[in-house]
Amino acid sequence: MAAPSYLKLLENGELEARAAAARDMLRACAVCPRSCGVDRLAGERGACGAGALPAVSSFNDHHGEEPPISGTRGSGTIFLTHCSLACAFCQNYPISQLGNGAEVSCERLADMMLRLQKRGCHNINFVTPTHFMPQILEAVLLAARAGLRLPLVWNSSGYDSLDALRLLDGVVDIYLPDSKYSNDAHALKYSGAPEYTRHNRAALREMFRQTGALRMDPDGVAVRGLIIRHLVLPGDISGTDEVFRFIARELGTDVYMSIMEQYFPAHRAAKFPEINRRITEEEYEAALDSAERHGLDRGWVQGAR
Repeated sequence: MAAPSYLKLLENGELEARAAAARDMLRACAVCPRSCGVDRLAGERGACGAGALPAVSSFNDHHGEEPPISGTRGSGTIFLTHCSLACAFCQNYPISQLGNGAEVSCERLADMMLRLQKRGCHNINFVTPTHFMPQILEAVLLAARAGLRLPLVWNSSGYDSLDALRLLDGVVDIYLPDSKYSNDAHALKYSGAPEYTRHNRAALREMFRQTGALRMDPDGVAVRGLIIRHLVLPGDISGTDEVFRFIARELGTDVYMSIMEQYFPAHRAAKFPEINRRITEEEYEAALDSAERHGLDRGWVQGAR
């Protein structure tokens, strides 16, 4: 297996410089596109609810991700608490919205990575990491100094800022973002995310620029690249066809997609009658037909196909 990208940055001192630059972003927080400007290092909390320390809900080997991420030995997932989005339908809302989890030091976060490596996991998978990017970089620096050698997966909502992503260039090997919406009004109404489409598309372009299309080892385990997830929402609130049109046009048809049908009304979805139901088989089939029309035939689907 090829050495993960961050080891080169560790050797030349760049990883330490990146971690310091990222930490400075917390003084007037601009870690996510909200740029709420609070001083998290002084004890203030951002719009996401996060402060100066990383907060973790759980960490474990996980076998339910896409096949190249889970592989045979599992993905070393670290579930971060809080979120830069506020999705009304979030299925993990106790973690993302209610803040279930515990603050830990960056040293403790680094130790989690090393323990997951010792278990034999294929990678370290940061789940909902955007708002803790500086703390993650610091922890990666500590873990790499202590022997971490696994690829890093950035498993995000896709609501990432370009300034943050540029600090991750050469650090993250595998990007696993969502592309949730093609309609900003829907993104604001259901996820509280201003200008989601613009920020998401810029983020996808940058992620693809950094890593390119997905590459796997002879065993089918991801070593580098981009996988985009898209959750099909009731009534096409996700704007699926336009999401796929953008990806095919701007990134190309070599991009691997994970087209998900597991939506169910959770959290505050009951307040919105139009999303207070599961998707139909016809809605999911329409999404798959759209992917096929746009030539996005690499990746994973759920259901009959």
